[in-house]
Amino acid sequence: MHTLEEWMTAQLVVPYLRHCDLPVRQPWKYAAKRNLLDYLLVYVEEGTLEVAVEGEELLLGAGDFCLLQPGTVHTLAGITRTTTPYAHFDIFYHPLRTESFATLPGQIDLAPYGRLMQPRLDGMPGVRVPVKLSPRHPERFRELLVGAIERWLEPADGLTRLEAQQLAMELVRQLIRDHYRPRQEAERRGPFSPDWVTPYLSYRLTEPLSVEELARRAHLSPSRFRCLFRERYGMPPHRYLMQLRLRYAAELLETTAYPLEKVAAYCGFADKHHLSKAFKQAMRVSPGAYRLGRR
Repeated sequence: MHTLEEWMTAQLVVPYLRHCDLPVRQPWKYAAKRNLLDYLLVYVEEGTLEVAVEGEELLLGAGDFCLLQPGTVHTLAGITRTTTPYAHFDIFYHPLRTESFATLPGQIDLAPYGRLMQPRLDGMPGVRVPVKLSPRHPERFRELLVGAIERWLEPADGLTRLEAQQLAMELVRQLIRDHYRPRQEAERRGPFSPDWVTPYLSYRLTEPLSVEELARRAHLSPSRFRCLFRERYGMPPHRYLMQLRLRYAAELLETTAYPLEKVAAYCGFADKHHLSKAFKQAMRVSPGAYRLGRR
C-alpha cells in the first residue's frame, strides 16, 4: 500500500472511545511503566505533566497535547496539581474492539492480546505523529477532545454516544491532516522501522502473509526486507507470524471454551489438525492437554 488512500481503504477509520475522564489531581505518578493496546490522547489544561517514552522525557505545560500510540511503553507523572482531560480510543475498526481495554501500570508484555492492538498512525504512508502534538488549530482541537469526553461521560444512551463518536471522528481527521507529509516522510524514513510490524501482523492473523506487501510498506525490496527482519527479530517473517498465531491460540485455550475448530479459525490455521500439529511441535504438548493443564 503506497498511498494514504490505499492504506485507509484497507484500514477503515472508525474511531471508538473506550475510556475517558476529566481528572483533577494533586502531584501523582504511575506506579510502573505500561504498554498500550489503543491510543491515549491527553490535554494538559492545568499544571505540568511529565511523559517518559523510550528513555526520553518530555515536560508538557498548560495548553499542550500528547498522543501515545499503541505499543508505546511509557510512564506519566503530574509534577504539579494537574487537570488533564484524556481519552483512550481506537482509530481503526476492529470487530473485537469491545474486548480490548485500557491497560494498567505494570502491563508491558501484551503479546497475548496482540490481536487487539491497534495499527499505529506512524504506519500510514506519509504520516508521522510525535508524542507532543502541535495542532494547526489547537483551540478547535481542544474543543473536539473535551467535547467528546464530556459526551462520553454523560449517562449512556445512543444519542450521546453517537455525538461523542462523531466528535472523535473529526478529532482523528484533524490529527491525520495535521501530520500528513508524504514527501518529507519519503525522504526521512529510515531503511527499516520495526514499530509497525507486530501490530500489523497481529491484526491479520487470519490473512495470508505476503513478504512482498510487507516489503512495500517498509519501502524495501523483498530480499532486503527479509534480511533486516531476520536481524531485528531473529527469524523470518513467516515464522514470526506463526509465533503470534500460537500465542493467540494459547490465550484462547486458557481463557475460553471454544472448540479447536474455532480456535484454529480465529488464529489463522487451516483447520484443527493444522493447529494441533503446529501447537504440539512448538509447545511439546497438544492443545487439549495444554488447556487442561491451565484450568
